[in-house]
Amino acid sequence: MDALRLIDDWEVHVAAAGVARVHEGVATHGLRDAEVPWASVTKLLTGLALLVAAEEGTVDLDEPAGPPGSTLRHLLSHASGLPIDGEQPLTEPGRRRIYSNTGIELAARLLAERAEMPFADYFAQAVVQPLGLVGRLRGSPAHGYRGPLDDLLALGHELLAPTLVAPETLAEATTVQFPGLTGVLPGLGRMEPNDWGLAFELRDSKSPHWTGSRNSERTFGHFGASGTFLWVDPAAGLACAVLTDRPFGDWAKEAWPPFSDAVLATTL
Repeated sequence: MDALRLIDDWEVHVAAAGVARVHEGVATHGLRDAEVPWASVTKLLTGLALLVAAEEGTVDLDEPAGPPGSTLRHLLSHASGLPIDGEQPLTEPGRRRIYSNTGIELAARLLAERAEMPFADYFAQAVVQPLGLVGRLRGSPAHGYRGPLDDLLALGHELLAPTLVAPETLAEATTVQFPGLTGVLPGLGRMEPNDWGLAFELRDSKSPHWTGSRNSERTFGHFGASGTFLWVDPAAGLACAVLTDRPFGDWAKEAWPPFSDAVLATTL
């Protein structure tokens, strides 16, 4: 796919990009086997592990978790009131959308307690091994995964046609949780509303955004401070992944949306 070659113009040392469709193979360009940090794209894998656990009955999305008045659902949707890092809440649960690594880490901690095993082990057995991923979680469940493009595309395939959880479960996870909450989308500014699912960031009508203008409002995914992203657009039946070794910044805000538009223009 020629659109993927746009990454050759980016000022990065390592870059890889690819797209996946439900019943088709993948198209890729760049260093497909290079393992790089996913940063906050890790949250998609961790969120998927929590969804598996919820279906198994190991955890309940509406059980208490985190600060007083918060539930596991609050933690996964960045609505617990916790700051980005730290366990002292900034506000009451359900009042604002405050992006929180700590919230995701506490969700993982709860799962580890309920499953009576280290979270990394559950994560590997529930998600990594079934999807055939070759990377590994090193450190925080919020931002510690490191892996190649093929792992990211395997995740994209799974989110287009889930096998680890029921389609209804994924549909709930990619639906707005606690609608109407205002908050800051890291790196892009204040959004009213700043819609989020269960670990999945939702495109909706946000502007500016790191996806493209051609992406439907149903698009969901995540980007990472490491210069990595994955979006899934159910309307297009397409997942798009990019890995780089250049931290997210103004360059990404300028490069990623037209890249996504070019991919969609080629595939639609």
